[in-house]
Amino acid sequence: MRSALDRLTSWFGFALAAVLIVAGALLAYGSSFISDNVKEQLSQQNITMPTADKLTTQAQKDALTKYAGQKMTTGDQAKAFADHYILVHMNTQSNNKTYEEVSGEYMKAAKTAPDAAETKALGELRQSLFMGNTLRGLLLNAYAFGTMAKVAMWAAIGAFLGGIVFLVLGALGLRHAKRVETPARA
Repeated sequence: MRSALDRLTSWFGFALAAVLIVAGALLAYGSSFISDNVKEQLSQQNITMPTADKLTTQAQKDALTKYAGQKMTTGDQAKAFADHYILVHMNTQSNNKTYEEVSGEYMKAAKTAPDAAETKALGELRQSLFMGNTLRGLLLNAYAFGTMAKVAMWAAIGAFLGGIVFLVLGALGLRHAKRVETPARA
């Protein structure tokens, strides 16, 4: 009876190991696919990270110095550029107003004084903030996908390790089943 239970448990462990190893392979493939796609898409944009002399705030220096002058190819670079370069320029131009706030001001001004220089300036700022928000959103999506690639790789490593553990435990279980079975026959 003990031998049969050991065998059953061992074969269940082998099946679980197989599932974990297949899952690990799929997760590794997914991680590689996502990483390659993020790198390819960012490389096509041909964005060069700002050099150290272009960084004005300490937060910019802390976030961007390690990437200074490099071509943007990773999600981490994209997030740093979006949050510490583009956003800083947007906030500087708009006195920390959002696109929505500037757009509202522009629409009011366009109704009351459509030809005024201030209205034109608000329209240009509105367009600049719209483009900045769009670029930030795209770069932050690259960061999100880059993060998913990292998570998938760690999950793949965990699945492979779990698969190995269950393979070893299954083999030990079969070995134990033979030991338990042998004295019963004698």
